[in-house]
Amino acid sequence: MLKTSPVRAFSDNYIWLIHGRSTPSRVAIVDPGDASPVLAHVERHGLEPEAILVTHHHGDHVGGVAQLVRHFDIPVYGPAGERIPGRDFALQDGDHVRLERLDLDFEVLGCPGHTAGHIAYHGHGALFCGDTLFSAGCGRLFEGTPRQMTDSLTRLAALPTETHVYCAHEYTLSNLRFAATVEPDNQAVVDYTERANRLRAGQHPTLPSTLALEHEVNPFLRCAEPPVIAAAERHAGTHLNGEAKVFAELRAWKDAFA
Repeated sequence: MLKTSPVRAFSDNYIWLIHGRSTPSRVAIVDPGDASPVLAHVERHGLEPEAILVTHHHGDHVGGVAQLVRHFDIPVYGPAGERIPGRDFALQDGDHVRLERLDLDFEVLGCPGHTAGHIAYHGHGALFCGDTLFSAGCGRLFEGTPRQMTDSLTRLAALPTETHVYCAHEYTLSNLRFAATVEPDNQAVVDYTERANRLRAGQHPTLPSTLALEHEVNPFLRCAEPPVIAAAERHAGTHLNGEAKVFAELRAWKDAFA
């Protein structure tokens, strides 16, 4: 398992620091929406940033890039299909990011839906997926279609089940409330909610999750499961033909969920 450190930003963002495998003091910075907490963290812990990895263009993921580049003079990797400030390497699905000084190699996975050019980084048993996949949830569709997001989530869900999921927001408890509404008899949701409540009560992150857990609790990865289909159809008041239709109904339901 990779050594990582979460840096909290704004109200619920995590900026992930990925430590080098042979040199843990060297780090890559994932989705730095704000430079200030990153600068404070690396100074406090004596860390040396080597690169910035960006998943998509939203301000809470790129707002700190320019300041960090000025401070550390490090390369920026980001999706080719989106406007990323200071980007040095434009990445597309199937590319690899090799960070020699960290002894790290990540495969780039295209996962449009939340935004049109969203990417994720997969390697070393870890998935840095930005706002595509959350624990017990998924991102809103700002630029993509339900079909695109369904395909993206299906692709991520097909990775090894032991994969650790590093998403960018602490949305787990609110997502679990929705998951329990969709599947009130899902014991895995009940158990995870209890564990997540304990973690948050102690001011600890609920992340990373694992894909094995997400397969059990995340309604957006369970659109082919009969209880999820039935719940979506009850909410829609009509038959839903196919996973993309079920997903679309769940996403619209979640968007309005209190």
